[in-house]
Amino acid sequence: MDSLDEKCVKLACSQRVKSLISTCLLMIFIALVLRTFIMGSFYEFIGTGQRYFNWVPGSSVDSSAGVRRDKFLVVPQMVWGLNNQKIAFARACLTARFLNRTLLMPSFSASLFYKEIERLEPMEFDKLFSFEKFNFRCHGFVQLGRFSSLSNRSKPFLLKKGEGRRWTLERDLTQLKEFRENPIDENEVIKIVGKNPFLWHDHWPVKDYATVFECLVLVDAIASEATKVVSKLRNLGNSMERNAPSTQVPAPYVAVHMRVEKDWMIHCKNLEQRSNIRQICSSKEEVMERVADIDSLKLPVVVYLAVADDLLEDSSILTGWKEGIVPFEKKKLGVWDIYKKYPYLVQSAIDYDVCLRADVFVGNSFSTFSSLIVLERTQKLMKLGTSIPCHMEVVGSAGASFAYNILSETGGPKRWMTNMSDSSLRAISYGTNNLSC
Repeated sequence: MDSLDEKCVKLACSQRVKSLISTCLLMIFIALVLRTFIMGSFYEFIGTGQRYFNWVPGSSVDSSAGVRRDKFLVVPQMVWGLNNQKIAFARACLTARFLNRTLLMPSFSASLFYKEIERLEPMEFDKLFSFEKFNFRCHGFVQLGRFSSLSNRSKPFLLKKGEGRRWTLERDLTQLKEFRENPIDENEVIKIVGKNPFLWHDHWPVKDYATVFECLVLVDAIASEATKVVSKLRNLGNSMERNAPSTQVPAPYVAVHMRVEKDWMIHCKNLEQRSNIRQICSSKEEVMERVADIDSLKLPVVVYLAVADDLLEDSSILTGWKEGIVPFEKKKLGVWDIYKKYPYLVQSAIDYDVCLRADVFVGNSFSTFSSLIVLERTQKLMKLGTSIPCHMEVVGSAGASFAYNILSETGGPKRWMTNMSDSSLRAISYGTNNLSC
């Protein structure tokens, strides 16, 4: 009996030990799993000047949105003019989309310096555009995130963009594809360093850029400023209408992006020499003549002149217009007080919105500002199903756009629509004389 009892005790002890070992192993396994989700993976990479980023632990991928919210992309600050920066931002968004990552909200540049990068005044994205409306409109296509929403410290993996002629479009795309695969893709944060996104190789079609641009909505404070300018223009138009009923629809206005500033004239002349194209620069007199020659333009009409006032040397842009064309710039319109309280970037954003909402827009096809406006106007018309054929008369067709630097067969400015099937944004980024009309 004693021997049997002793064997039972030993068996029970053995089973208890095995149970304890199994429990310990299970707890260790659970701890390792929790550590993976809570602590994340930390990697050591060679590089100088690395910034440490925070990230949200355990944030799950929203499969319905199609964009991962636990993987992030960081890009350099946007620089140069408003629309160079908008293109750079859209290119960064589409790069993040390709990598299936959330783009951490980048900075724009409020000031305009082309060479003195250290003098650029940063402006956060959400000081100009609505963060919430962007994510709502672009839900499932691209996603913006905030640095402040990240909690733990994680080193970014540095992605150095290649430069020079040897860094071809194909090599750039191959690099991006490599960054979609493990072990690189395991990193919570990838940071692209080097040149600003406007100068990156372009792998995305026009329609993808148009989708991103549609998601950019000015913050309420700036949008209301643009509305004040538009209201003044329409009120002036109403005052010129004779015998108009009190219930009349808002009077139409024409917006002209008048590129005659000193910086533009230097740039366009150099561009004409390099490209051997003589349809880039236009004098003040040529712009006036061609606007007056728009077929079926109903007169009298208010014309808003969108110019960079600080860079304008010729103060006579208001004189010499055809009778019935009534031009206004910021000071004559009485809205300079609205503009002058803002930095350059915001002033450009207000002008952009005023031009975008015009019944007729006339610009320069080698200007990024003009080209992006026409892209958005074309996109809006296509969305409404009211795309205007190039031969249609202007009367009653709000949304018509023209390029004053290119003559039509009748001698006026040529009708202008964006080719939404283009495989890249090159024609818009650098200008073109092919207007799809």
